[in-house]
Amino acid sequence: MVKKIKKFIKKIGLKRTTVVILVFCAMFAVLIQRLFSLQILHGEEYAENFNLSITKERTLKGTRGNILDRNGKPLAYNQLSYSVILEDNGTYDSTREKNLTLNYVAYELLNILKSHNESTDITFHIVLDEDGKYAFDATGFTLNRFKADVYGKAKIEDLKKKQLNATADEIMEYLAGEERFGLVNKEKPYTKKELESYGLPESFTPEETLELVKIRYILSTNSFKKYVPVTIATNVSEETVAEIMERKDKLQGVDITEDSIRVYDEAESFASIIGYTGKADSEELESLRDQGYDYSTDAVVGKAGIEKEMETKLQGKDGSETVFVDTMGKVLKIESDSRKEPESGNDVYLTLDKDLQRITYDILEQKIAGILVANIINAKEFKVEDGMDTAAIKTPIYDVYNALINNSVLDISHFKEDDATELEKEVYERFQQKQSEVFAQVKEELTKENPAAYKDLSEEMQEYQSYIVNDFLMNKKGILSKDSIDSSDSVYKAWTKEESISLKEFLTYAAGKNWIDISQFSSEDEYLDSNEVYTALADYLTESLADDEGFSKILYKYMLHEDTISGAQLCMLLYDQNVLEKDDATYQALKSGSMRAYDFMINKIRNLEITPAQLALDPCSGSVVITDVNTGETLACVTYPGYDNNRLANNMDTEYFAKLSQDLSGPFYNKATQQLTAPGSTFKVVTVVAGMEEGIVNDSYGAVCTGQFDKVANAPWCWLHSGHGYMNAVSGITNSCNVFMNQVAYDLGTDADGKYSDSLGVEKLMKYANLFRLNEKSGLEITEVSPKMSTSDALRTSIGQSDLSVTTSQLARYVTTIASRGTSYQLSLLDKVTDSKGEIIEDYTPEVKGDMDVADHTWTTVQKGMRGVAKNNASLSSLSVSVAGKTGTAQEDLTRPSHALFMGFAPYENPEVGIAVRIGNGYASSNAVDVAKDILRYKYNLADESEIVTGTASSADTTTTRND
Repeated sequence: MVKKIKKFIKKIGLKRTTVVILVFCAMFAVLIQRLFSLQILHGEEYAENFNLSITKERTLKGTRGNILDRNGKPLAYNQLSYSVILEDNGTYDSTREKNLTLNYVAYELLNILKSHNESTDITFHIVLDEDGKYAFDATGFTLNRFKADVYGKAKIEDLKKKQLNATADEIMEYLAGEERFGLVNKEKPYTKKELESYGLPESFTPEETLELVKIRYILSTNSFKKYVPVTIATNVSEETVAEIMERKDKLQGVDITEDSIRVYDEAESFASIIGYTGKADSEELESLRDQGYDYSTDAVVGKAGIEKEMETKLQGKDGSETVFVDTMGKVLKIESDSRKEPESGNDVYLTLDKDLQRITYDILEQKIAGILVANIINAKEFKVEDGMDTAAIKTPIYDVYNALINNSVLDISHFKEDDATELEKEVYERFQQKQSEVFAQVKEELTKENPAAYKDLSEEMQEYQSYIVNDFLMNKKGILSKDSIDSSDSVYKAWTKEESISLKEFLTYAAGKNWIDISQFSSEDEYLDSNEVYTALADYLTESLADDEGFSKILYKYMLHEDTISGAQLCMLLYDQNVLEKDDATYQALKSGSMRAYDFMINKIRNLEITPAQLALDPCSGSVVITDVNTGETLACVTYPGYDNNRLANNMDTEYFAKLSQDLSGPFYNKATQQLTAPGSTFKVVTVVAGMEEGIVNDSYGAVCTGQFDKVANAPWCWLHSGHGYMNAVSGITNSCNVFMNQVAYDLGTDADGKYSDSLGVEKLMKYANLFRLNEKSGLEITEVSPKMSTSDALRTSIGQSDLSVTTSQLARYVTTIASRGTSYQLSLLDKVTDSKGEIIEDYTPEVKGDMDVADHTWTTVQKGMRGVAKNNASLSSLSVSVAGKTGTAQEDLTRPSHALFMGFAPYENPEVGIAVRIGNGYASSNAVDVAKDILRYKYNLADESEIVTGTASSADTTTTRND
C-alpha cells in the first residue's frame, strides 16, 4: 500500500516537503475541530462536570483502644472532639502566588485560633525561649532528624555540615524565606498592594512567624500527597468550629473533622503507669515503620507508660474512601464501593485495681503531709550539727515560705506584668532594689583589684557565685565547657575544693585555658585577649542574670530572710495568683497581722490545700506496690507525686509540661520503679535465710545484743543502743536486732580455718539476695531501673545498708516471694488484650521465674519473725486481719531525714496480698507502717472509705523514733 502511495506521489510530481505540509495541515484541521467541539459545542457541559474529574483518597481515622483496670473500669478512653485540618488543594500560576495564598490561609487560621484562646498542635522542635529568641527544644538524634526533615534529606548522614550545624535562627530564616515558605521575600519584596490584596500584614511578630512556619512546615510534609490533609489543631471548641465553617469558602483547604481525644480517669494516681499520647516525632515514626507498621505523618502515639509500651496493640487501623472534589477541595461525591472501614485498636486490661490505686495514692499523700506538718518549726533556719540523729532534723517555716517561690508555686515572672496586683508590684519593686544591690556587689567582686577568695565570702555571696559558675555558665548556657575543663588542674581544684581563689581569678584563668566559649558574648570576627574576654564576660553576666529565674529565686530567698518581704505577703500572693480559692476574711487577717503566716501555712498543708508535692520539702514523695502473692499480679503501683496526664495528651499544655519538668518533687520520676534506696532492715530476712540455709543458724543459734557487735572494729550500732539481750532467728527479725544480723554475717564470712573474710560474708549474703532475685528488675512493663547489689562490708550489708539499693517494686517481689514461701514471679501490670468485640487476643499470666530451694522450716521461721513485727506494732496489731511484715529505716544522707520502709503480707495464715511501702525521707519506718495499715483497712473493708481518706494530713501516730 505504501509503495502505491509513493508511485502516486511521483506520478503527480509532488515534492516531499509539500507532502509534509499537507499532513500537518490535516492534523491541524483535526485539532481545530476538536477544540471547537470542546469549547464551543460542549464547553458549558464540560465546565459543569470538570470538578468531577478530581479524585482523592480520604483517610478515615481508626480509634485508639481503651485501657481498663482488672475489673473493666476505664482508665484511658476516647472522647469525640473536633480537629482543624488543612490541605493544599489549590492551583497556582507561580510560587509567589502559592506562598501568598497559603500564608494568608495560615495567618487567618492562626487569628481564629487565638481569638478563641486555642493553639496549634504541631510537632516542631523550635520554640521561643524566655528571652524571646528562637531555640531548639530537642537534642541528639531527635534534633538531627528534625534538621534532616527541614532540609528534605532522607537520612541525617545526607545533611551538609552547614545544615547539620544550623542554629534555630538560621533554620527559621531559611523556612521563612522565599526558598521555602515565603513569609518574607528579600529578592523581590512583596508590595503593599500585594499584601493588602491577600490580607497579610507588612511584617510578622516572632511568635506569628514561628506559628506560620509551623503550619507551612507540617503542610509541606504532605507535599507528595497534595490532597491529604494535616492536622493543625485538636480538640477545638464549638465556637472555633462555627467560625471556621462560616468562613470556610475563603479559607482554601481548611476543614473541620470529627476526631477523638484521649481522656484519663484518676489522672494523678495513674499517670505514671498509663503515660500519655501525643503526635509522633520523626524518630518514633522511623522506629515504628522499621518494625513494619504503617503510620501516617500526623499519627498519635503513646509517649510514656502503658500507652507507649502497648502502642501497636492500642493503635487502630485507618480506613479510607475515594471522594470526588472540586478545585477548592469541597467533597462533591463519595464513591460508594470504595469505603474501607477503619478498625478500632485493641483494649488493654491491666492487673491494677482502679479504686485500690486511687485510695492508696490518697493515703500516701495524707501521711506524707502529716509527717511534714509534724516536723515544721516556727523558725528562720535549722542547723544540722555533726553527729546529730537524722530523726531530730526539722523544717523551719521560712523554708516553707521560700518553697512557694523556689518550686514555682508562685509565678515570680507575673510580678512585673501590667495586670499584676498591687502586692505583686510592691514585692517586685523591692526585688529590683535587692537585685540592683546584689549586681553591684557581684560586679565589684568581678572587677576590683584584689577580690576575696570564695571561702572568705559571706554565705549569701557564695551561693550567688556558685550559681553563676555551675548553674548559669556551665549547665544553662554552656559557656563554661565541662568537657574542656581539666579536673586535675591545680587552679580548678583551688576553686572547687580548696575554695582559696576568687571568682575573678577562676574565670580569668578559665578564659586563658580556653575553657570558655566566647561566641555567646562576643562577635565571631572579634579577637579578644584573656583580659578582654573576661571583661566581656563580666558585662554579659550582669546583663543576662537580670532575667534569669534561677538567680532571681536566690535573691527572693535572701529577701525573705532579711524580712524585706514577709511570709505573710507570700501567703497573700497565693490568693492574688489564684493558687488558693478566694477568701477575703483570711486575706485581710494576714494583711492586718491578726493571723500568723506560720499558722496559715500549717493549716493549708494540713488541709492539703498546699500539698507536699508543691513544696518539695522533706518528705514530699513516696511509693507503694501491692501484689497478689498467689499470682504475681500487681494490684496497685503508686508513686507520689503524680501529674495530670490529660494536660499532656492531645494538644499538649507546654507550660504545664515545662513546669513538671522543673518541679523539684520530680513528678515524672516514678518513685516505685526508678528510685533506688537502701532496703534497710527489710533485708534482714535475706540474712536469716542465708544463715539457716548455709547451716549456721538453727533453733539453738543465738547472739547476745549489748548494743554493738564487738568482733569487728567499727561495727554498726544496734538501733537500741542499750541492747536487746539474747536473740535467736525469730526474735532477731521481730526486734530487728543489728547485732544478731551482724553475728550471722560474721559466721557466714568465717572460713573452715576460723578466719573471717568480709568478702566471703558479702558473697554468701549476695548469693541469697540473688536467689530472691533482688539483683533483677521486678518485671513491671514500664521504665524500671536495675538494683545495685552490695560489694563490700558484710556487717552493714546484713542490715540492708552498705552500697545495696533497690526499688519499691523490687521490694514488692521480694515480699511476694516470702509470702508464697519461695515462688518468685516476674511481676506484671498486664492482664489481657481483647479486640473491640471483647474477644481475648492475648492473655498475660505472670511468669514464675523460679521456686527457691529453701527448707520449709526456714520459711516458717522468717514468717514467724515477721508476724512478731506486726504483733509488736500498735498500728498493725489493732487490725482484725493478721499481718506479717518487716520494717526498715534507711539512712543515706546525714543532713536529711532517713527513708521509711515497710514490707508485709496478709492474712498471715493464708497470704493473699503483699505490700511494699517507702516514704522518701519519711523519718521512721512506723510512718510507712501507717500507710500499709490504712491500705489493709480499705482492702479488707475494716473501715468506711470516708474514715480512711479524709482529705486532710494524717498526723496520728506520726513519729521520728527509730525502732529497727
